[in-house]
Amino acid sequence: MPEREAAPIKNGVPKGDAAKGAKTFKTKCAQCHTVDAGAGHKQGPNLNGLFGRPAGTADGFSYTKANSSSGITWSAEHLYHYLENPKKYIPGTKMVFAGLKKRGDRGDLIAYLKESTA
Repeated sequence: MPEREAAPIKNGVPKGDAAKGAKTFKTKCAQCHTVDAGAGHKQGPNLNGLFGRPAGTADGFSYTKANSSSGITWSAEHLYHYLENPKKYIPGTKMVFAGLKKRGDRGDLIAYLKESTA
């Protein structure tokens, strides 16, 4: 599968506040995901090591063909678009999250994920 480029983002991905992003993760993401190295998967995959990883490749998690053949390598730019509307960005994904419509909320969550998944 060829590498999929992220669409340009006017003014780039917002810098974000990792502390605010941690709160967003806890209320909107933690029921299905973890960021802890070595922790198992939940309903969604463990996000540790997310940045730079091709979509659909976390060991031991059963992904949809849509994810594993998306051509996406996770970056802040891809996450910015994906988190707005996962089912639109990767049609066929089994992620049941409606998305974060506010630009700042996505920036905050990405800032948190950059810190917590490295």
